[in-house]
Amino acid sequence: MNTDDLEGGEDDGYHAQGNRKYSPVGAQDRAVLEMASMDPGSSATASQSSIRKVRARTQGSMDSDGKAPDVAGGDNGPHREHKLELFGFDSLVNILGLKSMTQEQVLAPSSPRDNEVVSITGGDPTSSSVKMGTMMGVFVPCLQSILGIIYYIRFSWIIGMGGIADSLLLVSLCGLCTFLTGLSLSAIATNGAMKGGGPYYLIGRALGPEVGVSIGLCFFLGNAVAAALYVLGAVETFLKALPSAGFFTETSTKVNGSVSKPIQTISTHDLQIYGLVVTVILCIIVFGGVKMINRVAPVFLIPVLLSVLCIVIGIFMAKKDDPDTGITGLSADSFKDNWDSMYQNTNSDGIPDRDGKVYWNFNALVGLFFPAVTGIMAGSNRSASLKDTQRSIPVGTLSATLVTTLLYLVSVFLFGAVANREKLLTDRLLTATIAWPFPVVIRVGIILSTLGAALQSLTGAPRLLAAIANDDILPVLNCFRVADTNAPSWRPRWKFHHWLLSLLGALLCVVIMFLISWLFTVVSLALASLIYYYVSIKGKAGDWGDGFKSAYFQLALRSLRSLGAKQVHPKNWYPIPLIFCRPWGKLPENVPCHPKLADFANCMKKKGRGMSIFVNILDGDYHECAEDAKEACKQLDTYINYKNCEGVAEIVVATNMTEGFRGIVQTMGLGNLKPNIVVVRYPEIWRRENLKEIPTRFVGIINDCIVANKAVVIVKGLDEWPNEYQRQYGSIDLYWIVRDGGLMLLLSQLLLTKESFESCKIQVFCIAEEDSDAESLKADVKKFLYDLRLQAEVIVITIKSWDVEGGSQQDDSIEAFNDARKRVASYLEELKEAAKREGTPLMADGKAVVVDEQQVEKFLYTTLKLNTTILRYSRMAAVVLVSLPPPPINHPAYCYMEYMDLLVGNVQRLLMVRGYRRDVVTLFT
Repeated sequence: MNTDDLEGGEDDGYHAQGNRKYSPVGAQDRAVLEMASMDPGSSATASQSSIRKVRARTQGSMDSDGKAPDVAGGDNGPHREHKLELFGFDSLVNILGLKSMTQEQVLAPSSPRDNEVVSITGGDPTSSSVKMGTMMGVFVPCLQSILGIIYYIRFSWIIGMGGIADSLLLVSLCGLCTFLTGLSLSAIATNGAMKGGGPYYLIGRALGPEVGVSIGLCFFLGNAVAAALYVLGAVETFLKALPSAGFFTETSTKVNGSVSKPIQTISTHDLQIYGLVVTVILCIIVFGGVKMINRVAPVFLIPVLLSVLCIVIGIFMAKKDDPDTGITGLSADSFKDNWDSMYQNTNSDGIPDRDGKVYWNFNALVGLFFPAVTGIMAGSNRSASLKDTQRSIPVGTLSATLVTTLLYLVSVFLFGAVANREKLLTDRLLTATIAWPFPVVIRVGIILSTLGAALQSLTGAPRLLAAIANDDILPVLNCFRVADTNAPSWRPRWKFHHWLLSLLGALLCVVIMFLISWLFTVVSLALASLIYYYVSIKGKAGDWGDGFKSAYFQLALRSLRSLGAKQVHPKNWYPIPLIFCRPWGKLPENVPCHPKLADFANCMKKKGRGMSIFVNILDGDYHECAEDAKEACKQLDTYINYKNCEGVAEIVVATNMTEGFRGIVQTMGLGNLKPNIVVVRYPEIWRRENLKEIPTRFVGIINDCIVANKAVVIVKGLDEWPNEYQRQYGSIDLYWIVRDGGLMLLLSQLLLTKESFESCKIQVFCIAEEDSDAESLKADVKKFLYDLRLQAEVIVITIKSWDVEGGSQQDDSIEAFNDARKRVASYLEELKEAAKREGTPLMADGKAVVVDEQQVEKFLYTTLKLNTTILRYSRMAAVVLVSLPPPPINHPAYCYMEYMDLLVGNVQRLLMVRGYRRDVVTLFT
């Protein structure tokens, strides 16, 4: 990342949030979302920028104590000298950088291209939206939706028909089904950060936009229909308890043998009038926002819980034939008589009748009772209003499911023992009959439970529609798009149209629920199918990634067309390593590859599955070496099969290694099955064997990978790399210096999946400058890892000084530093003599170079300091991963190799990782 990509100097103004301070991000601030690194042109020498002006230290700038001054003047005031200049500037892991990494992928559907900028505006931290915890955000809504009218008016009848034994089986079966669904919901909800949209967001991001929109719209309509059902249940109970409240009167004739008499029934018109009024009132509450809903929800829930308590007290206080005939009190005889089932015919009111047209069995009871355990989505519908979705949704949903299931199981025993079977089958409101102290308590509980469930349905419906519209999949829903689904309290000025549509849907359903028949099942399925077909044909592509895309990678040839040429979403990103087998040419001729390279390649793939490409380059003319290349390919393929590595072998003939490698990184692979990581063994032999061409070749490989947008992994200590039978202990230590799109974090997780490393723990080290807010950086990194579901210990190391004279180093480190400095000085002197002798500019590696000796010395000390830090904290680590610094532009390759030798010295196993300009992990579900 170029330093020009982030503008604006330091500001004295800060916004406080908790105990931390953040500098405001203005409209002029920009950051390129390049998680990996910089182009070859963005090197350490490009240090004159608008954000910082870094000046190499000179002996003349030292103060009397031998330390360099801490600031350098500039147009924007004093600026700190950048201690990690070798790694670049704005690509460092810092608080602002982590904020850019945690923006949802929808904001940047594909990885930014070169020079592409994206605004990062933090807004006002003090104006945060209303957020709810587990209790009010998930548990209470789920409890209100699950515990409903079936418990009050149907549950005792179910026990009378099915008996205690079948009722226990029924509750356990339905509860288990709901619990397993809740576990699946929890698994998806904890698989990264979650935005608004509830089940639509979860399903859409997991299975793709077509499935998500189809189910989401049906779920939206289902919420509206459910609200109508709940409202009608509450109104009917109210009118039965208070018949005089009706405006219209209707009578029907009840025939009892040869005697017929008229009875008054509830008018359909009364149901519609009261239903419309109640629905409008509930929608007004929803329109008031989250604060209003949180105030009203306990008003509906607390009386319901009190009514359940009154039922339990009434059961324990009940006596024989008190308060009504058929009540036995808690009796062992009643329990024994009600144990077995008694399935039989009933009339339309559920009263046993030999001539009745309705026959009940266990399957029919499942259909009747199952709605009493649904409603677990009520909490996830509020995902945008939750403080911590990853914790609240699993804990709240599963807790509500377990609590209600336990209540149902206990109630089976209590109802089965308190009354005889005839009473259970004929008294529709047995709960009100036995309730203490008055039956009216239960009627109030029924009304408020149904109204509470209706409130939850109407609360989720507009949020669901807004989330679907905001994803811009269906153009016909663009009128329902909103600016910010996380706006405080769902402000009425922009949610009115979602609220109005939900209201109209609920009002329409109150009217049409009287027309319900089995045809609605067919209509629902047809509607979902039509929406799916419409979205797949007319909808815009959602850049979310989905589970189907993951399967396509396992069917490479058949699925290549489906994958296309676009970049894969981070959710579906797989490492496809390109293994450079003989980059330094110092293996025996009959050995096609280093014996441990295949073992390492397997460690970069989940469960060892995935494609690896092993390549070698033969120097020479293609026509002359074609047969040799075929034979070498066979040998390499035999080696791959022997090592049980899923991969392919490729041999390329080129005039030289450099041209061959450039051809490989440009053309190898097809579509999205191109390699994305280049794996190269570190040339530890270059100094011992006096191979002077290796530095140029090594730097060329890294620069070619940067230009080709490939990640790079340099393996040091490959000879000591463990195989699958050599179990490792200790830790996997990450020195996360450069934002690499999460590649280093991903590699560490892949290592943990291997038997050899599964006993290790992960430690993440972040390097902070001496005046950095280390605690803030640590907190942000921990939150970032938490959102990724990565378990790791975070350690922030504050570098106090980068001065060569400052600090006390170990003798061997000082000796290594002095030796490197002497070798570099001698090498530069040779370059100067050659340039003077030939009358040319300073030349190295076939090109002109510009060398700032003070900067070279500074870079040597930087790598020495990092090496000392690694040896101090990670000497016993199983493997160490560290960010790979880019080769500084216009620096000789020899100098870069000296930097690297100091960095890797005395570390047994080291992976130097450099990502590329895209994310490989995602925070979002």
